[in-house]
Amino acid sequence: MKQVFFTLIAVISLLLPLLSFAAAPSKILSLDLCSDWLLAKYADRSQVVALSPLLKQYPVAWIGDDWPSHNGSLEQILKLKPDLVLSGEYNALLLRQRLISLGIRVEVLALPQTLPQVVEYEQRFLSLVGLPSTLASKPIPASKSPIKPSRLLLLGANGIGTGHQTFEHDVIERAGWGNYLETDGYATLDLEQLVTDPPDAVMWSAPKSPALANQFAKHPALRHAIPKEQWLSSSYWHWQCPGPWTWQLIQQLQEQREQWPG
Repeated sequence: MKQVFFTLIAVISLLLPLLSFAAAPSKILSLDLCSDWLLAKYADRSQVVALSPLLKQYPVAWIGDDWPSHNGSLEQILKLKPDLVLSGEYNALLLRQRLISLGIRVEVLALPQTLPQVVEYEQRFLSLVGLPSTLASKPIPASKSPIKPSRLLLLGANGIGTGHQTFEHDVIERAGWGNYLETDGYATLDLEQLVTDPPDAVMWSAPKSPALANQFAKHPALRHAIPKEQWLSSSYWHWQCPGPWTWQLIQQLQEQREQWPG
């Protein structure tokens, strides 16, 4: 009897991966940009019935134009008959509630607030779409920072700087930099303070646009106080959504720090 029992257990353990694969959703729809990117990176193209309309507003070069998208209306989404709808926690609240009330499966992916949560975030996504968790990206080990690391300012549109107690702060520190801002959260920067006590380096993180909101970094006084060789660059999209690309960003910042003369 014991032998039969253990044989059944062994057979079930072998079948579980196959059952999980069979249960993988075949008609996935996204309601937000971060879910769009995860689907484009990991999911099979045939699994996805539509990405969100945000993808066209914030295009990235690595995602081709052949992905279908929806217009965000309940009517169109119902016509697509998704068996799984993915959304961020702050996106399309009313639409999500309506879909759930109509019996549509909606899964909400809360954005990571810390670097360890990035791996959990990826693993949950992979589980939802029927892929093995082993596909999740591997974290980048923390850099060995000098006793007094060079101070990096992450500068965004409208002169907004990123301080402590933020996801971006964790990225900066993991890469071996010190955060120029000593306050918590996001703060509107004072131009006079920046000119008087300039950071060692500036990472300009804002979309390329002629909008006035993106002109703060071009102020002559700021450009005079911080020479152009102290301005670092990265693809803006890397900062928009935590995910596997976060580790690429950290690696890039590490390399920039290692080449830094300070």
